[in-house]
Amino acid sequence: MSRMIIALLSVLLSLPLSAIAAEWVGRPAPVLSLSDQDGKTRALADFKGRWVALYFYPKNNTPGCTQEALAFRDRHEELHRAGVAVIGVSADSVASHKDFARTHKLPFTLLADEQLALSRAMGVARGIGPVGFASRETFLIDPEGTIVYHYPSVNTAKHAGQVLEDVARLKASRP
Repeated sequence: MSRMIIALLSVLLSLPLSAIAAEWVGRPAPVLSLSDQDGKTRALADFKGRWVALYFYPKNNTPGCTQEALAFRDRHEELHRAGVAVIGVSADSVASHKDFARTHKLPFTLLADEQLALSRAMGVARGIGPVGFASRETFLIDPEGTIVYHYPSVNTAKHAGQVLEDVARLKASRP
C-alpha cells in the first residue's frame, strides 16, 4: 500500500512542475548563479550571444546520464560550430562534476545545483523527502536569452543531434 501512495504522490507532485516548465517557453532564462565543475561561479547571462542547450539530468555516473553527456561530448565540435553552448545541470556537487567531466572528457560546463534552486526555478526538480534531483529535461535558449524550446522527454543517445537540428531550423526561420 505504501508503494502505491508514494507512486501516486510522485505523479501528483510532478504534474504542476511540468506545467511550470512548459510556461518558460518564450520567457527570458532565469537569473541564477551556480558553481561549475571548476568551482567558478557561472550564470546563464555569461552565455548571452550564443545558443544554449541547458540540459538537466538526475545524477552523474548513472547509465542514462552518462550516455547523454557522452552524446553531447561526441557532438561538441558540431554544436560549437553552430554557436551552441552546452550546460549540464544536476544536484551533484562541484567535486562530483569535476570527476565526471574529467573521467568522460566532457568539454562543456556542468553546474552544481545542490540546493535545486535552478531546477526548482525551471520546474524540473523532483524527489520525495530529502532525496532531490532534476528530471531529464532540456531547455534551448536563443542568443538573446529567451527560452525557445523545452524538451520534456529526452532520448539520451539522440538528444544532441536533435538540439543541432532544432538550432539549424530555428536559425533558418529567423530574418
